[in-house]
Amino acid sequence: MKIQLLLIGIVLFVGCQQKNKQWEGQAPLEKVNTRTRPIQYQFKKTYKVGNDIYVSNNFDGARMNGVALTGENEVTVVITPENTPINESPWYAFKIWSETVKQIQLKITYNEGVGHRYYPKISTDGKSWNDVDSTMYLSDTASVAKNESPKFCCVNLSLGPDTLWLAAQELIVSKDIDQWTSNLAEKTFITKTAIGQSTEGRPIPALAIGNPRSKKRIMVLSRQHPPEVTGWLAMKAFVERISEDDELCKKYRDEYLIYVVPCANPDGVDNGHWRHGAGGVDLNRDWEDFNQPETQTIRKFMQNKVAEGGKFYFFIDFHSTYHDIYYTIAPELNGNMPGLVPKVITAMGNDIPDYHPNVKPNSVDVERINSTVSVFYEFGAEAVTYEVGDNTPRDVIKLKGELTAKNLMKIMLAEE
Repeated sequence: MKIQLLLIGIVLFVGCQQKNKQWEGQAPLEKVNTRTRPIQYQFKKTYKVGNDIYVSNNFDGARMNGVALTGENEVTVVITPENTPINESPWYAFKIWSETVKQIQLKITYNEGVGHRYYPKISTDGKSWNDVDSTMYLSDTASVAKNESPKFCCVNLSLGPDTLWLAAQELIVSKDIDQWTSNLAEKTFITKTAIGQSTEGRPIPALAIGNPRSKKRIMVLSRQHPPEVTGWLAMKAFVERISEDDELCKKYRDEYLIYVVPCANPDGVDNGHWRHGAGGVDLNRDWEDFNQPETQTIRKFMQNKVAEGGKFYFFIDFHSTYHDIYYTIAPELNGNMPGLVPKVITAMGNDIPDYHPNVKPNSVDVERINSTVSVFYEFGAEAVTYEVGDNTPRDVIKLKGELTAKNLMKIMLAEE
């Protein structure tokens, strides 16, 4: 049954990719001011909205800025960002329940000029998540008809004393990531440490996987942008594949030392931000000026490893966007292992029938403000930003993460 479901997921994924194969990705990078700016914190509490209904944003990763009973059985919430201007990635997460059993309509709205992006996910425990049943869901069809993002969505819910969780994506916060890293670090060839602190003083965790005496290094990064959970899931599968005990992994880990920073923006993740860190700016635009402690920490960590005699051969930064896409360095530019990234992407694509990876190389003169471009120019690592679609099936995300790791290991060992 699991194999059948995986194949169905691949078919759906490939079909979606074919429909969107001409998608050109996001606009070229633009330099922005990354000096610290104020953010607006949520008022965290449990709200008694009326008619025995309660809504809460009093947990890590929550985002819900206001709530009201707007009809006898209609509850409206409003979602606003930490500050502006900001990328349109309106994250939401909150809990809802009722003292008495009833049917309600929940309406999710946004501040002026912002559209709905994430199809709601629902949970009864905050750990296991499913898409809201389509029969329970209604979006702003008038906006969609005008080729605009929906201005709101509505979800029909059956409430009772048991808590329901609603969120834009699976809720994976820093304590969950800390548990995942601790579990991995039980393996003898993995060590866990904190390489620095965020703006609000949260630890920035890191894993070192493989031969600690090796001077040949790779670097893995995730969650610069808080809502980008699908990228984190792909990173998780990638790292877990490298950490397996088959001969390929053992040989690779003997040759290379793999560093992983699984949550580069713990403040943004735990505060339920749309995009920014606690410094109020996009961390993935701060890789030239390095105004924020998170980017400073990661850069200094890599500089120290080079000063010790290490050399970075590969860098991958996992993100999320509307559809799967790879942002690569301009093909005419060579780093420490020329051709590595195209070879890995091609090999991974060949492993999935009828799948053609969407690759968008940067131009030679692209601004050096994001992690991939900055790391390539400073450290010579062959670099790629792997963007995972918001709605890519989770089995497919896992498969692609595993295949990327497998092919990376095979190709890098063959290049020796």
